[in-house]
Amino acid sequence: MDSLITSAALALAKGDFFGALNRVALRDDAPALALRGIAMAQLGDLERAKILLRKASRAFGARQVISQARCVVAEAEIALAVRDLDWSARRLESAQKTLEEHGDNVNAAYAQHLQIRLLLLVGRLSDAEASVDTLNTGYFSPTFRAAHELVIAGIAMRRLRIKAAYEALVRAQEAATLARVHPLLVEIENAFQVLQTPAARLLTPHGDRLLLLSEVEALLTSDVMVVDACRYVVRHQNEAISLSSRPILFSLVRALGEAWPGDVSRDHLVKIAFKHKLADESLRARLRVEIGRLRVELADFADIEATTRGFRLVLHCTDKLVVLDQPIQEKHSAILAILNDGESWSSSALAIVLGTSQRTVQRALDSLAIADKVQSFGRGQARRWVTSPLPGVTTILLLPGPLPGS
Repeated sequence: MDSLITSAALALAKGDFFGALNRVALRDDAPALALRGIAMAQLGDLERAKILLRKASRAFGARQVISQARCVVAEAEIALAVRDLDWSARRLESAQKTLEEHGDNVNAAYAQHLQIRLLLLVGRLSDAEASVDTLNTGYFSPTFRAAHELVIAGIAMRRLRIKAAYEALVRAQEAATLARVHPLLVEIENAFQVLQTPAARLLTPHGDRLLLLSEVEALLTSDVMVVDACRYVVRHQNEAISLSSRPILFSLVRALGEAWPGDVSRDHLVKIAFKHKLADESLRARLRVEIGRLRVELADFADIEATTRGFRLVLHCTDKLVVLDQPIQEKHSAILAILNDGESWSSSALAIVLGTSQRTVQRALDSLAIADKVQSFGRGQARRWVTSPLPGVTTILLLPGPLPGS
């Protein structure tokens, strides 16, 4: 490496991005392209940075595998920042193995860290936790450690382990303060705010009450049966019955839960389940079928008893029941929850996270756009969607992924 490249790299390490660019701006060799790409990424021009790093990777070629692998890792970090989830995770995994084989343990660890961030982003929490346990933290700089602790906190929040999340954020703040990286400190402060922001609404006969994440955690671990409209499940302590793929059954159990210990009339249940104002004999017959199916699903927790005017829940796992509602009332709440991170997303990336088709996501986005709840920019494959962060609530409980505590 020549002296100009060395001085540019040192300037970049010190945060002097313009100084680094001044040294290599007119050069098109592989090291210069890589440094220019990293500098442009730090300055916020991620699209230009991605192009430069891709050029550098090709320029290094197969003979300079370490440098090529480092470019792949840098490109992967940019792809995560712009929510380009179509980017090949296999390339990142291959780059990590290459770096490990050639003794570049620091960049290999960072490549694994990026893989964990991707797993967290798409809701694969179990895989993310398993990878965290194998990550060698001995190579971490203070900046790297702060970013890693943020990931640990993110996993803990999604798992509703709020004490562990808080402790991870404290460690992240200490590391970021030592590194003097202002953007990281801002991100950590925002994460602290999430812990103090309402995450769900508790419905009771005496009125609604907003709950923090820590209060939701305490509720779900208590001896209370919870009809959870955030995850579309019925829970009691460590057991959960998912009805996310059976919306009619969930609408019925929610109505019964809101009325508990009283009953709900057949006409009202027909209206809720089938969206009909008037209940005829065919709809009442359909209701009996769905109630029978729901009775089977809830067998471990409760029974459904017929009354003179309708049906009511009879608990046998506990003597307490509550309904936990979403912090926002929106048909496409999962999409808004993802967009609530403040980043711009493509419809294909949203489809990957939600585990559904891109066309389904596109229809939902069009519906939200008509209601002025999301905005788009760009065209074709470059089209991205954004929304303003929702004031006063956090949408962590609405993000796709395993059930909290599972």
